[in-house]
Amino acid sequence: MAELPTGTVTFLFTDIEGSTRLLHELGDEYAEVLAEHRRVLRDAFARHDGVEVDTQGDAFFVVFSRASEALAAARDAQSALTGPIRVRMGVHTGEPLVTDEGYIGIDVHRAARIASIGYGGQILVSQSTRDLCGPDGLRDLGQHRLKDLTAPERIYQLGEGGFPPLKSLNTTNLPVASNPLVGRETELAELSAMLNDGERLVTLTGPGGSGKTRLSLQVAAELLDDFPGGVFFVPLAPLTSAQLVRPTIVRTVGARELEEIADRHALLVLDNFEHLLDAAPDVTALLEAGPTAKVLATSRAPLRLRDECEYAVDPLSEGAAVELLVQRARRVRRDFTPDECAAEICRHLDGLPLALELAAARLRTMDARTLLERLDRRLPLLTGGARDAPERQRTLRGTIEWSYDLLSAELQELFSKLAVFAGTFSLEAAEVVAEATVETLGALVEASLIKALAGTRFLMLETIREFALERLAELPHVETLGERHAAYYRALTVTASLDTDVPNEQQPEIVFPEVANLRAALAWALEHDEIEFGLALATALEQFWVFGYTEEGMRWFRAFLERADDAPPLLRAPALRSFASSAHFSGDFELAERLCEESLAIYEQEKNEHGIAVLLHRLSISALEHGDVQLARDRAERSLVLHRRLVDDKGACQPLSLLGALALQAGEVERGVALLEESAALAKNIGWRWWRAGTQSALAEVALAQGRVDDAKCLLHESLELAQQIQDRVGLSWYLSQFALAFALDGDTAKAGRIWGAVEAARAFIPGGPWPRDFPALEQRVLELADVNFEDARVDGQGLTLEEVSSGVG
Repeated sequence: MAELPTGTVTFLFTDIEGSTRLLHELGDEYAEVLAEHRRVLRDAFARHDGVEVDTQGDAFFVVFSRASEALAAARDAQSALTGPIRVRMGVHTGEPLVTDEGYIGIDVHRAARIASIGYGGQILVSQSTRDLCGPDGLRDLGQHRLKDLTAPERIYQLGEGGFPPLKSLNTTNLPVASNPLVGRETELAELSAMLNDGERLVTLTGPGGSGKTRLSLQVAAELLDDFPGGVFFVPLAPLTSAQLVRPTIVRTVGARELEEIADRHALLVLDNFEHLLDAAPDVTALLEAGPTAKVLATSRAPLRLRDECEYAVDPLSEGAAVELLVQRARRVRRDFTPDECAAEICRHLDGLPLALELAAARLRTMDARTLLERLDRRLPLLTGGARDAPERQRTLRGTIEWSYDLLSAELQELFSKLAVFAGTFSLEAAEVVAEATVETLGALVEASLIKALAGTRFLMLETIREFALERLAELPHVETLGERHAAYYRALTVTASLDTDVPNEQQPEIVFPEVANLRAALAWALEHDEIEFGLALATALEQFWVFGYTEEGMRWFRAFLERADDAPPLLRAPALRSFASSAHFSGDFELAERLCEESLAIYEQEKNEHGIAVLLHRLSISALEHGDVQLARDRAERSLVLHRRLVDDKGACQPLSLLGALALQAGEVERGVALLEESAALAKNIGWRWWRAGTQSALAEVALAQGRVDDAKCLLHESLELAQQIQDRVGLSWYLSQFALAFALDGDTAKAGRIWGAVEAARAFIPGGPWPRDFPALEQRVLELADVNFEDARVDGQGLTLEEVSSGVG
């Protein structure tokens, strides 16, 4: 093999589409066709100074010193190919590391992944190659997530020709990874085969930091095409109770009940199950309810279920460990070159991925030899884990403790304080609660003890947080810190104005990133018998609970109200009302009505007109559900009178909307529309975006029924924009569904199908929520108008996100 070029190089990967099928079709002729294919490709590569790195079966891995030569070789090869063979190609430029075994690094993985998402006859090109060669002859195919799970890559197509949507991961909820998976080829193949060949429950076991989560994510990515019912990642680490497992799974999948998932050909990745083993029977219930759903779990201990297949995740091989160390080290020091010391570091750290990441961070300020000397001196002393714990687990603990010991006293204290946060946390939260600064947080990021995320948010890995929690418990002011954490998140929640009693503009997007910390604050209140605090916080989240967290909200309200007999009446009454709101949206209308009646009785006893007005509206909905239209109208009208006397626009817009619906139901269309428009106007004036979006949607439904399609589209445009602002994906999906009907009625069935396909794909990944009850009726109307153009576009739409399809509805 010729000497491999170094520095900035361009990789070209190729393989034959449908080679197995061709082998069966061509029989003995396949060998001759394959040989001709190889001759053609090698001739093109040679003419453009390409160096053949590897050939496996029908695939080529070639490297070029110039990006322009790589594109020319790919173009010439495709032009020269004839016959039944169709070859897909991927081109990517980077700066890989060259070792005795060849190229290693992210760029090799990325080039291979780019090729894998294309089709026979197609040449795909990365952004880095396009930047070097210019745009001539390249067509922008947009951003695409690749199966290495790293950040999206903008992909271009070289040359003309129409192809189906790329086979990327744009519709999955699998999280973005910072780097491709390293050294798990055997595990990937074995686990993929197990799940494809009949195993329904596979649990990855091993110590913290061994890479179980990253491996499970990659297996899920590889199997995405094999599970038409969806591949769902369900992170369990932030959960504090086994009771939360079932609703979290249901919400992630977008189902109403766990057993609904059983008949879907879906794969659930349940991550970090070890602290919630009491919820293992929920997995059994899922698997026994139907024959097709499968589960891939990660846990430090097996679930101990009858059909479980345990798969131990071993440390990385030495070669893979070195590659991982080099990748991470080159992120902090680009000139890092591995030597024997690097290999010895990997051996000392037992090839554990987390330990390697922590060690690589130290290569920012020391060379490999110095790092190795420190490991030789210190790690034997740092084995403070339980004596009966696996050796690797104690080694990992030692690695974390070693990294902790290298911090200054100030940073050690901050590191311990940050354990008070659950999930991710913001810069402001760290400053207020833990007295952090940008500089001290940056120092912990550099030490790989916390991770910096998009924007100004941070994450402490769960394995590291366990160690930090031990240090936190040793601090003299630990109780004060927990109180400060709870107070901060209650104050933050108040700013979101999600309580019906608060007249300010609602901003639910404030609390969405803070779910885990809100749970921690509520749990703190319950544990410390701060019942009034907990009731106030749960009530302040009234609107949040109905964005897909209704069951959880109900559990918190029950827990606090059981111990709230002595709570002030004007705290208990809104809590009951908020509890009723969650019960209503969860479908327990009887409970919702009973809670509303109890809340109304307290407000009447306290002579609180605002509370009475709110509850009259809520109970008018209950009356309508019972079919008592007159009682519903009477209660709504009384509510409206009270709200207007109190000059409460937020309160008034609610019964106005109900009265508008009643008027439409009675055939009084003009009056009904006027009432809905007044409700929408009030909602706009007070900044209640969620209510205005829903009311505009109701007006659009009237317009569609009257054949005023353009008017309906105008109304829905605003609903879409508002839903995107407040991150209401349930609403966004519903409004797009209405848009699909509008375009179908207008004769543009292709656009209708494209939107409908995106909605169908996205609903599987949207947390469960209060879907409009008339969705089945709308679906029926849309599908009745479907034609061939609709069905073709529907398939294309399934590869688009809701945001992508929203931008094209104009």
